[in-house]
Amino acid sequence: MTTYKSKSGKHSGVTAYQNGHNYIIVQFNHSVVYKYTYRSAGKPTIEKMKALALANKGLSTFISQHQPAYVQP
Repeated sequence: MTTYKSKSGKHSGVTAYQNGHNYIIVQFNHSVVYKYTYRSAGKPTIEKMKALALANKGLSTFISQHQPAYVQP
């Protein structure tokens, strides 16, 4: 997993992530881990989440606003 550190300087609910071909795994505070896939959330949503993760900007906000479906990792 890659450490996620928000570039805005604000505290983020996301602490780490792992990008895959058709998924992203996101670790939140308190070690809660969710896997978002093309199948569960749709390709455009996953690709947006991957881009936000790589930029270390806005991933937690995006997830809380859009509430994409996830599967257990």
